[in-house]
Amino acid sequence: MLEGEGLAAFRGERLVFAGLSFRLARGGALLLTGPNGAGKSTLLRLLAGLGRAEAGRLLWDDEDALADRTAHAGRIAYLGHQDAIKPGLTAAENLRFWGDMAAVMATLEGAGLAHLAELPARLLSAGQKRRLALARLTLARAPIWLLDEPTLGLDAAAVSRFGDQLAAHLARGGLVVAATHLPLPLPKAGELVLGTAA
Repeated sequence: MLEGEGLAAFRGERLVFAGLSFRLARGGALLLTGPNGAGKSTLLRLLAGLGRAEAGRLLWDDEDALADRTAHAGRIAYLGHQDAIKPGLTAAENLRFWGDMAAVMATLEGAGLAHLAELPARLLSAGQKRRLALARLTLARAPIWLLDEPTLGLDAAAVSRFGDQLAAHLARGGLVVAATHLPLPLPKAGELVLGTAA
């Protein structure tokens, strides 16, 4: 269980949100919605341990999630606005850290990218790079997926494949927290609406 209690955060000198609470059980998904600047990305970074809460607590299975930051990092797969793809490596090489070649090729096949496995990532389209970044989530095997606008640049077929990927992760007891302005293929997700931007 991932739980936030009374979380508050600043971005620069501005209070972005305060008193924010949620509970997310294993196999659950939570959509973060709200206008630009409302704190969706700030909250994701806080959940990933990359930002600091001004107030409140983040809990994992009723324990302070950030007491052991190394252990928390092992629970998290974070995909921000940038795809974190190395342009000089092939598509397969970009995933090789996360699994053996058989697992990498199976993951690329699932993402519809197997035919591009040996192509340098710099030659991939924006949507293909995003699909490669999303494929990395599966190989990482982290229980908590934190996603910032995950469908950015994806066509309808890729969004459908991503829906299958999300469903498989949730069926394994994983959790998903996703910031989005667009509908995601998460039919049973809860929603946390962050306030208006100042």
